[in-house]
Amino acid sequence: MSLLIKIEKGFNRFGDLLGWVASVLFILLMINVVYDVVMRYAFNDVSIGMQEMEWHLFSIVFLLGVPYAIRTSGHVRVDVIYESLSVRSRAIINILGVLFFLMPFCLLVAWYGIFFAQESYELGEMSGDPGGLPHRWVIKSLISISFFFMAISGISLLLNSINRLMNPLHPELGQENKANNGQGELS
Repeated sequence: MSLLIKIEKGFNRFGDLLGWVASVLFILLMINVVYDVVMRYAFNDVSIGMQEMEWHLFSIVFLLGVPYAIRTSGHVRVDVIYESLSVRSRAIINILGVLFFLMPFCLLVAWYGIFFAQESYELGEMSGDPGGLPHRWVIKSLISISFFFMAISGISLLLNSINRLMNPLHPELGQENKANNGQGELS
């Protein structure tokens, strides 16, 4: 197995971990919502902190789910055109997309997100509602972290595309394709 395929598998494991974390947090989000609804309608008790935890958890699930979507090719694109292209054409489109669109955007948002979270930390920003959650900088810092993770997923996509250009019929790339989009074709 080539070195690039091994490196790609390492990046893919990291992307899979992010997907697992996002799915566990989604389950916690569902439990939080059920608890909040039961407390509100059965016991007429409202917790601002639990309601804010819902949007915090939703934000984390979304922010960690996007890198996983990039890793598994679950992101939005024009599949009608893309799927009809050859492996080589798809790989070239992915390489160009990662280098000219995904990486610059992710690194730009990650860089400026640092200052966004830093300002929140320095101001001691917290919920404006009584009983709300403190330390809003924690959720704001996740913006930079998740865009950095998206860049890592972009590197994985870039390596996958380079591997497909170099070895379009490699059996392990075919298995990754099956796992990623359920089709398994190498046309």
